Amino acid sequence: MNRKIFSLIIAAGILLASCGSRENQSGAATGTADSVSVIPVKVMPVSRTTIARTIDYTSTIQAYEEVNLAPSTPGRVDKIYVEVGDRVQKGQDLFLMDRTQYYANKIQLASLEKDLARLDTLLKVGSVKEQLYDQTKAQYEVMRANVDFMEENTLLEAPFAGIITGKYLEDGELYSGAPGMSGKSAVVTLMQINPVKIMVNISEKYFPLIKTGMKVRVVADVYPDKSFEGTIFRIHPTIDAMSRSFRAEVRIANGREQLRPGMFARAYLDMGEEEAFVVPANAVMLQEGTNERYIFVVENGVAVRKTVILGQRYDDRFEIAGGDLKEGDSLVTEGQARLRNGQKVEIAK
Repeated sequence: MNRKIFSLIIAAGILLASCGSRENQSGAATGTADSVSVIPVKVMPVSRTTIARTIDYTSTIQAYEEVNLAPSTPGRVDKIYVEVGDRVQKGQDLFLMDRTQYYANKIQLASLEKDLARLDTLLKVGSVKEQLYDQTKAQYEVMRANVDFMEENTLLEAPFAGIITGKYLEDGELYSGAPGMSGKSAVVTLMQINPVKIMVNISEKYFPLIKTGMKVRVVADVYPDKSFEGTIFRIHPTIDAMSRSFRAEVRIANGREQLRPGMFARAYLDMGEEEAFVVPANAVMLQEGTNERYIFVVENGVAVRKTVILGQRYDDRFEIAGGDLKEGDSLVTEGQARLRNGQKVEIAK
């Protein structure tokens, strides 16, 4: 009995081994078939194309000039002559601070002026020492400078024509010099909004090409079908080490005042024409889970994956701004989704 059971166990083991061997051989044959499978693809030769180089950047509309007006020292606001939205001319009175100390200083200045005149007469006849005259003259000069300073800083005028965009105190309130609820340490804010300007941060590679006087097309999101013409009027001389960009300021005429500070805008700069690789957008693949873009080219019947850097998009085509793509390469335009690097391919006619 034991011999029969033992014989059955040996027979079962031989049978299982035989089946496993056949499965392994079948799997190996299938793997070999997969490795030598050929995928049909369509290709196009890569060549350089003349493109109009236009670079665009986002920005925010800013007032051409902006100033937060405040006295030089804390004090009580006597009278504010303007309200938010008022248009003012250069030199127009904006607000008056308490002038009690100013008037007291003016009286003292007048007294010193009389004393100095008397001492000047006495000095000529030798009745006073020159030292006393010099001390009085110094006091007079200091007081005169103080009066001039207080006169200028108690009645503030508009430094340029513009519009009042902020009023932070009322008549009789105390200006402390510290920021208020608005976050500004000021009595009023004045902006010039015709023209306006934008600040554009441009890649350092364009630094040699950007010149003052260059025209810029500006589009605001609130007017998607309308563009405004701007002019570069100032180029900052340094490159930001973190962003590798430099700043250019663009002046935009705003006669109808459609553009207002704070609006989102896009600036388009025409950099002329140049030669570049432009490929169909569907030929460019995206590595899942990353921002890496790649394409496939055919070399000696084999698909070769190449990582690329994209430039601008032109309708259904992408500019290739960087990567190991060469003129004359056979770019895969159909069938690339099934390819792996090193995959054998057959070019379909």
